[in-house]
Amino acid sequence: MASLDETDVQILELLVENGRRPFSDIAERVDLSPPAVSDRVERLRESGVIRRFTVDVDRSQLRAGVPVLVTLDVPSDAVDAVREDVVAAEPTEHVFVTAEGDVVFHARLRADAVREQLDGLVDLSRIDDYAVTVVGDVEWSPAVGGAEFALSCAECGNTVTSEGRSERFDGEQYHFCCPSCLAQFRDRYEQFEAGAD
Repeated sequence: MASLDETDVQILELLVENGRRPFSDIAERVDLSPPAVSDRVERLRESGVIRRFTVDVDRSQLRAGVPVLVTLDVPSDAVDAVREDVVAAEPTEHVFVTAEGDVVFHARLRADAVREQLDGLVDLSRIDDYAVTVVGDVEWSPAVGGAEFALSCAECGNTVTSEGRSERFDGEQYHFCCPSCLAQFRDRYEQFEAGAD
C-alpha cells in the first residue's frame, strides 16, 4: 500500500469510533463490499498504519482505585529509564514525555496509598519532584479527521506516493518512495545481514 485514499481514511475513522464495528456496517458507509473492506483493513494492518486493535476498559466500572494524573520532574539523564518503568507498571494507562522532559502519566491508584504505590512504580529517589492530581473525568477521543496520512520512505524520509514500493525485510513491512530507495535499503540490509553472520 503506497498511499492512503479517502476510503482508507473513512475506514480508519469508523474503526477509531468503534474498533469492533462489523465490516458489513463499514462497507455500507463507504460503499464497498464487506470483503473489500476486510482486504483494505488487512492492507492497513500489514502496512503498519493499524498497529493493533485494543480494548478500552472503563475502569470506573472496576474497583481499581482513583484516576490520577502524575507529573514527575525527572533529571534529563533519567527520563528514558523512568518512562520505561512507568510504562511497565500495571496501574499506568497513558504515558507522555513533555518537551521539558517531565514524565506525565494517567493511572489508577488506591486513594489511601498513593505515595506507596508511586514508590512501587518508580524509584522516587531518581525523581526531583512530583505532583499528583485526582482526575474528575476522563474522555479519550482519538481522531483521524484533519490528520494527513502519508507513509514515509524508510530510506530517505520522503512521502510515499502511488509510485512507491513496499517490501518486507525480516517480517517487517517497509515503504519506499521509489525503486532507487528500495534498492539502496535492500543493499544496506543485505550488507548488514552478511556482516552479522
